[in-house]
Amino acid sequence: MRRFLIGAAALASAATAIAPVAPAAAASGLSFRPLSYNTNGYNWGGEAATGSGFSSVAATWTEPSAKCNSTNDLYAPWVGIDGYGSSTVEQTGVATDCSSGSPVDQAWYEMYPASPVYLSSSSYPVKAGDVIHASVTYSATNKYKLTLNDSTRNWTYTTTKSLSASRTSAEVIIESPTGAYPNFGTVNFSSATINGKSLSSSSPTALDPSSNGITEAHTSAISGGTSFSDKYLHE
Repeated sequence: MRRFLIGAAALASAATAIAPVAPAAAASGLSFRPLSYNTNGYNWGGEAATGSGFSSVAATWTEPSAKCNSTNDLYAPWVGIDGYGSSTVEQTGVATDCSSGSPVDQAWYEMYPASPVYLSSSSYPVKAGDVIHASVTYSATNKYKLTLNDSTRNWTYTTTKSLSASRTSAEVIIESPTGAYPNFGTVNFSSATINGKSLSSSSPTALDPSSNGITEAHTSAISGGTSFSDKYLHE
């Protein structure tokens, strides 16, 4: 979700998806861009590892209950390859959108610079309290397997997409394309791995998102090699 496009572009992307998709219900017609390039936090929080030849990233989290501060609030926990210092991102996660005045959760994936693809809320519903597992795997030359699982509601979505990418970073991230986070409390990531090994083995950089000089969330230290949290501070 390095750039988060909603509306007509998302509908165009739906034609290439394996399963029925729809734009985020509450945000239809809106178009968002990040505040700045994602190298020092900005609209990204979480952990980002850099290097070369990244082949997989995975993590589990419980979808928090969010409280909207304004209709501009929009954020998503996700996992992905690339994007931290490169021009593509291969990613999947759950977006929470407040443009209707109430939080709306929707599963999605994105092969940036292509537009995000939102999964049908009727086929792939997500609610606060659901346990989510997400992974992105480089499966063959220019091919990526993206998997999102909601074990609470017993569904799994998997798609394989092609993209020429550098594979120079891997991330477990929270992001607000609008630079405005709803009050999500705390997102606790667990079972986080990169290249099949513990998250900490890749010596990732911890990112705290900020807007107008104000830190919006804080990323904790990694615990047990595979767990960390992002705590909401300010919109």
